[in-house]
Amino acid sequence: MLRLSKKRLVLLLGAAVLPLSVLVPVSTSTASQSASAACSPDLSVPAPAGAQVESVSAVERPGGTVTFPAQPPFPAPDPVSGVPAYCEITVVLTHPGAGDHAQVKVWAPLENWTGRFLAAGGSAYAAGDFGVALAEGVKAGYAAGSTDAGHPLDFLDVSSWALTSSGKVNQPLLENFASRSVHDLAVVGKAAAKEFYGRAVAYSYWNGCSTGGRQGYLEAQEYPDDFDGIVAAAPAINWAKWSVAAQWPNVVINQEKNVPTTCEFDAFTAAAVKACDRLDGVADGVIGRPELCKWDPAQLIGKKVVCEGKVLTISAADAAVVRKIWQGPKGLWYGLNRGAGFDGLAATAGGAAQVFPVSNAWIQYFVKQQPAFDTSKVTYRQFAELFRQSEAQYGVVIGTDEPDLSAFKKSGGKLLSWHGQADQLIFPQGTVDYRKKVERTVGAQVDDFYRLFLAPGAAHCRSGAGPAPTDPLAAVVKWVEEGKAPATLPAAGIDAGGNQVTRDLCRYPQVSVYLGHGDPANAASYRCG
Repeated sequence: MLRLSKKRLVLLLGAAVLPLSVLVPVSTSTASQSASAACSPDLSVPAPAGAQVESVSAVERPGGTVTFPAQPPFPAPDPVSGVPAYCEITVVLTHPGAGDHAQVKVWAPLENWTGRFLAAGGSAYAAGDFGVALAEGVKAGYAAGSTDAGHPLDFLDVSSWALTSSGKVNQPLLENFASRSVHDLAVVGKAAAKEFYGRAVAYSYWNGCSTGGRQGYLEAQEYPDDFDGIVAAAPAINWAKWSVAAQWPNVVINQEKNVPTTCEFDAFTAAAVKACDRLDGVADGVIGRPELCKWDPAQLIGKKVVCEGKVLTISAADAAVVRKIWQGPKGLWYGLNRGAGFDGLAATAGGAAQVFPVSNAWIQYFVKQQPAFDTSKVTYRQFAELFRQSEAQYGVVIGTDEPDLSAFKKSGGKLLSWHGQADQLIFPQGTVDYRKKVERTVGAQVDDFYRLFLAPGAAHCRSGAGPAPTDPLAAVVKWVEEGKAPATLPAAGIDAGGNQVTRDLCRYPQVSVYLGHGDPANAASYRCG
């Protein structure tokens, strides 16, 4: 049985277990609207191309404080209060020959609809979110929708859908997860809102992080007319590469036959932060320029670390493991940034490496098609083979790294992306690499439609040692509806001392520069340069 600490559950799920604070009401010229149709199953929702509608149901919900069940091994999300009455519309789709039954749910507020549609992305192997994301969306006046892609909304367990009875990859359900369900959600969600309110959606938005970030990029790449604005954070693009590369820390630990404790890993992180803290001109407990940090873990050899009452000595073998994890698989992909926690991809307990479930499942079910495959035995040579096989077999299916965004640019869409520089699950270098490819492919003026913000010290989909964006959705709404492109992205977090820290994140490739005076915890003490 998979046993995960509550802390690691949050790391794995990212935004999925957090209230989506980005979904606050924003000013709009769109007049508030009320429903023109009854909340009844008589609603007629047309099927997207290549799909058939199996059923449509609609149930009126009273709103108030909405609670959500736990999804073991994960705890229940926090309740959402102040949710208005809404109509819950459920459309079940099937794709001929696929044998699937994909649900699209739309929560439509009975009053004070802003004319906007908001699609919510998923996390890990869950293609969508039928809980907090929809509650927060409808609370902010959106008609909010999500999808299950035709399989259970389980973040980690793919055993019920990944393989057919004959042990082969279930290609239709993989296609649903990779791309098809997201477009279906856009088409069905906007159509359901139009049927319910009697008028077309004025603006449509996507909001997601991690898997949801990948889905947002997928929309810009393959369905450029679906959404006016997209927020895609910490995106799991390059999925066919990243999903195997995320296994690299475990391979290193097992192959080097050396298992540093959590305390020892933390000591390396703290030492790297101390050594590279001032690279951005200010000591604030955050590596502001991780790409410039070259601190050598060998400098910690011989240091004593107190861990659970025991005194441990950092060894050359410990430093070698850390160095390889930071370097990543040379010639293949990236490693963890210095300053990122090891407790996501390189967690250890009881003298053994703890598998990262998302990567583990990808290798077992999709690459090897052997659910019992033991990833702890993977050698360096086998790792390289798995990496190349995954890319060759699934790059076109779920790579989500097509850099030609010219169609999205032509459609007038706006893509806002951010990534924590201390992301412990998805390597931010992959996002930067993709951005550079877009610049080379599309040419000048990329910032006219696609802006990337890097958040020093921020973790996966959330703040960490450094602050995370407070309201990226509001920023993209202003960009779409008012033509005000975000020059900076307000961010906030809590430092190690419990004090609030604010920053204005700079759009890539600019970085935040300390003015040389003022409170280092205050955004006003920095400029972009």
